[in-house]
Amino acid sequence: WILTAVMASVLVLVGCSKSGTGTVDASQIEKSFASADSTLKASADKAISAIKNADYQGALAELQKLATNVNLNEEQKKAVSDLVAQVQKAVTETATKAVEGAGKAVGDMQKSLTK
Repeated sequence: WILTAVMASVLVLVGCSKSGTGTVDASQIEKSFASADSTLKASADKAISAIKNADYQGALAELQKLATNVNLNEEQKKAVSDLVAQVQKAVTETATKAVEGAGKAVGDMQKSLTK
């Protein structure tokens, strides 16, 4: 039952850590794709929407698909590349916070069991 409680704590912490997009700024990609053809703009919009919903895995998948499009100009390539780096950093920070929170939860649980 302890393992179940720890896993539940981890899941809660991971869910709570998706609380915002403060570290991800999509304004450059919005600007560079504002006048793009409808297919490219739709793909960029899908990535932006995923970021706004803190769906970083979905955003990365869409951005990686977008990055392989041969019709991107240099400004768009740079915007996609920069945003991928920001999203990857956000994913790493989210995972780190979840691990730290899980460690604290395990420690707290162990303390409560020894009382």
